[in-house]
Amino acid sequence: MIREIETQACAALAGTAVDDMERNAREHPSQVGFSIRGDGVWEPVTYAGFAAQVEALARGMIAAGIGIGDRVALMSRNRFEWTLCDYALWSIGAVVVPVYETSSAEQTEWILTDSGAVAVIVELQRHQDLVDSVRARCGVVHVWSIENGDLAALVEAGRPTTDDELRERRDAVDPAAVATLVYTSGTTGRPKGCPLTHANLAAQYRNTTAAPGIPDIFNDRSSTLLFLPLAHVLARVIQLSCVSARVHIGYTPDTAQLAQDLLSFRPTLLLAVPRVFEKLYNTAARSAHEAGPVQNAIFTLAERAAVRYSEQIDAGSPSPLLRAEHGLYDRLVYAKIRAALGGRMRWSVSGGAPLGARLGHFFRGSGITVLEGYGLTETSAAGTLNLPASQRVGSVGPPVPGGSIRIAEDGEILLRGDFVFSGYWGVDDPEILDDEGWLHSGDLGQIDAGGFVTVTGRKKELIVTAGGKNVAPTALEDRIRAHWLVSQCLVVGDRRPFIACLITLDATAFAAWRAEHGLTDVTAAEALADERLHHEIQVAVDEANAAVSKAESIRAFTILDGDFTEAAGQLTATLKLKRNVLADQFGTEIEALYAAPRT
Repeated sequence: MIREIETQACAALAGTAVDDMERNAREHPSQVGFSIRGDGVWEPVTYAGFAAQVEALARGMIAAGIGIGDRVALMSRNRFEWTLCDYALWSIGAVVVPVYETSSAEQTEWILTDSGAVAVIVELQRHQDLVDSVRARCGVVHVWSIENGDLAALVEAGRPTTDDELRERRDAVDPAAVATLVYTSGTTGRPKGCPLTHANLAAQYRNTTAAPGIPDIFNDRSSTLLFLPLAHVLARVIQLSCVSARVHIGYTPDTAQLAQDLLSFRPTLLLAVPRVFEKLYNTAARSAHEAGPVQNAIFTLAERAAVRYSEQIDAGSPSPLLRAEHGLYDRLVYAKIRAALGGRMRWSVSGGAPLGARLGHFFRGSGITVLEGYGLTETSAAGTLNLPASQRVGSVGPPVPGGSIRIAEDGEILLRGDFVFSGYWGVDDPEILDDEGWLHSGDLGQIDAGGFVTVTGRKKELIVTAGGKNVAPTALEDRIRAHWLVSQCLVVGDRRPFIACLITLDATAFAAWRAEHGLTDVTAAEALADERLHHEIQVAVDEANAAVSKAESIRAFTILDGDFTEAAGQLTATLKLKRNVLADQFGTEIEALYAAPRT
């Protein structure tokens, strides 16, 4: 294994995020860059139309008194207006502060207060009510509602703003200026603000979109549907990448509408987190299971063929026999999976958590290549990324162009590059950046001989059993969540005699399982206690245990009544487990796992 690797930048980083918008309007005015979902149709917005709307809103922001460097919070679901506000505020030198639209009053108050936001743009009435409940303690001057027509009112109020005033503000925007203040997910405590400059963002998205093979995916013939929250830095960078490469963007504000939107918008590429792929796989597996023994057997064989096919791509080329087998299953299984995604999707970018080699191979073998990457808010999203012509399934790829990776003596991943921030907002944290400019990620990993990075765990999440065995919980959790019945999994065992876990069930899958086993008339608690269910979950646990040593294997589990949710404070907005919260809330269940007699 190697300890350090560096890649060369492949794009010029001068300028600001607004440059791409202006270039598109000037050179490709009539090209449709965005689509807004209307009543059964997607309404197009050209690049010239987008730039005109941005300019009009920017004039309104100036008239409202928003100054250079002022922080303006944005609390909304994904929609065209998010992008519109982003670019309008950037064009006058303001700093955009994303707030997850699912945030609690306490979280919102903290972000507004800590950032010193002078204004908030909200989407819905419930967002306005929440902001109004904390506004007096935060120093916020303006609250504008998208749904109430306040953006249109701003545009009207900005008409007297002169061209010279607008140009003066635009020319004052420096690449070194902060573009956005993004708060961390807060998995281990109160969220911290990460100031990202225009130069940080440019180093990220301009290098990435110019990387070998990426222009074949991100181009003016491509389209994507943004459904992951734009409050997350990765979705935001994808937005910037799409505008830069002229990828057609659609928006899904409600994930309950995602399946329908995929069918009507028909994207060629998608940004997703591993949980989306787990759900997609589990849905396909459940459908095959419900269709009967024959369809279930076909799906099982197709899954194995897809994994073998992908593995042989890495080894050189699939054999003629496997190609023929793969062609048969493409008609029977894979084409149906792609059809559920609109039929045109062939590429996806995944981040936020490990996808796992099994799912990576399955989807590539099914005709959808998932380019897995790794990064943090502090690195303006990706620090590594698998590329179309340089991919190793199961890894998170080599460093992005212009980036460097080092593995410290204790296994921690260190990152360096122009995309790395300069430190937290108002917080002196000497441990995050060292004197050489290396960012200490807190994640553990390794670099193989080919320069591909693999994330093996997180330092603070590493479980050390009573016997002294170090166990990375995420590898076990990822494998268990791959079972079609499972929704979430929390592996425990720190300073305990063995490893155990809490498991929650997917509500839809559990309902189907109950119907299949004649348990619809019994209570959920009685169904959860059924030996057949425990045998089914034991299969998932056994498959996870097959990948680790005996000392790392799960010896006991319990199935919970209910799922982990963001609303209960158990998950972050990007569906990461808040382990300390879960350990407190389910302390009784965890103690019971270790109190039960072991055979």
